[in-house]
Amino acid sequence: AGLDFFTGYVIEYSLSVDNIFVFVLIFTYFRVPPRSQHRVLVWGILGALVMRGVMIWLGVTLVERFHFVLYIFGAFLVLTGLRMLFDRDAKLDFEKNFFMRLCRKMLPITPEFHGRRFAVRIDGRLMFTPLLLVLILVDIMDLIFAVDSIPAVFAITTDQFIVYTSNICAILGLRSLYFL
Repeated sequence: AGLDFFTGYVIEYSLSVDNIFVFVLIFTYFRVPPRSQHRVLVWGILGALVMRGVMIWLGVTLVERFHFVLYIFGAFLVLTGLRMLFDRDAKLDFEKNFFMRLCRKMLPITPEFHGRRFAVRIDGRLMFTPLLLVLILVDIMDLIFAVDSIPAVFAITTDQFIVYTSNICAILGLRSLYFL
């Protein structure tokens, strides 16, 4: 079990390092003040832990019922790797992101940051700051990256506890690595 945990941790950590570069791109694109980056990463990690927990639970349930799902996960990893290999010039435009457009339509967003707050009251109306958009985008990007890395850990073990705890430790280490 210890070897499974360590192997899962190393796989998850190494596949999650690219998250750091995406965080930098997001923070730079939205011009997030350095003091606010810490708050976004803390809440982003909490969101990632919940989302990954659900994904792991669903994945383990699927694998236990339908073992062939592991082959589908493996094919997905190969396709993702090939896509990354041949689509090197892809540009990230966060304003064209489906979730960002949806958030901007559904949520009243202030044009500027208000310190480290995600929401403020302006003229008695609850408004959300761009910092909330950044948090949502960080969590969505983490979810996208988790779709790659969690199946890779399933190749080592399907023990929910080991898969989840190796994920938790790797994700918590990312925050420290980002600020380093």
